[in-house]
Amino acid sequence: MKSTNVSWDYGTAYELFVSLMVLHEAEEYGIRAGWAAGVRSRIPATERRLLEEMLPFMEIPITWIYTLPEPKDSIAVQWAMRQIPAEERMLKILNYETNESEWCQIIRKVAQNGTWDSKDLNFFVETFKKKHKKAKEPYTREGITKFLDWWSRPAEFGDMFLSALQAYHQAFFEEEEKRIGPILKQQLENAKELSKTKNAKELLAELSQGVSYDELVETKDVVFIPAYWITPMIMFQAAGESKNLVLFGARPSTMSVIPGEVIPDGLVRTLKALADPTRLKILHDLAHNELTLSEIARRLHLRAPTVTHHMNDLRMAGLVHKIIQGQETRYRTRRESFDTMCKDMNDFLDKSN
Repeated sequence: MKSTNVSWDYGTAYELFVSLMVLHEAEEYGIRAGWAAGVRSRIPATERRLLEEMLPFMEIPITWIYTLPEPKDSIAVQWAMRQIPAEERMLKILNYETNESEWCQIIRKVAQNGTWDSKDLNFFVETFKKKHKKAKEPYTREGITKFLDWWSRPAEFGDMFLSALQAYHQAFFEEEEKRIGPILKQQLENAKELSKTKNAKELLAELSQGVSYDELVETKDVVFIPAYWITPMIMFQAAGESKNLVLFGARPSTMSVIPGEVIPDGLVRTLKALADPTRLKILHDLAHNELTLSEIARRLHLRAPTVTHHMNDLRMAGLVHKIIQGQETRYRTRRESFDTMCKDMNDFLDKSN
């Protein structure tokens, strides 16, 4: 097996899309929903409605941003998007032009023909039914209809999405970019220093606060990219046949995603996660055994959705290792996170007003 080559990329352009996505899925990332809604309300109504209807169906265009010349910032993104004809814009940045998945083939057909049919609708209804047991907004038939309607008007979609990005940049991200840019640069340097003593697998586990995913780092070379808003999660996309691009959460545990907030996010998430008897039982079992979700459910006599909910909270707090091996995912307690929590608590208590 060849050794994995590790390289790096940097750009606040990634964060433009990441922050926008997180603001629309605030509760999943442990962010106050009311605050996120307040930020979204600054975006004009027409553009805000487009984002609400389409972002849940979109991935971060990591691969496209990776191809941009430096500096990869929000202004560069807007310039690069304007160079693409409106009718091709969304297909290109989302990498749908050459992707041969059934999803992308249908989207290309809808965009080319300017219409969709019941077969297309049913495909997406069934696709999202598998991912979401209960039909909820926007994954209802009505929400998916809006999604297909936008793709049937690709030029209008391309123009409106660029307009929405520009509105979001003006309303919020222009100042946010100034705040987080230096932090991302410093975290990138910290990660590079860490890479001097760790291989790709160990580096992924450290930067992701607990994810072990052999296939991600052993089958292709890896490009690590710091991202402030998704901490402690990771996102990844393939860049051709030779590289995986990995966004890793790079927000320091002593900081908050909310500008001006003095209470550190990491500390709050950890304390909330620990303030539950069931989660403490799970951590106790995982301290002695690596277990799957179904094994945890059987041991504690819990329903699978309940275990999933608890594990999401523990993962967001960085309290568990997540080991992905083929089709199986196992968990164990991440003991080093408790040292971080104690240090963060002491630092917070020692901080002067």
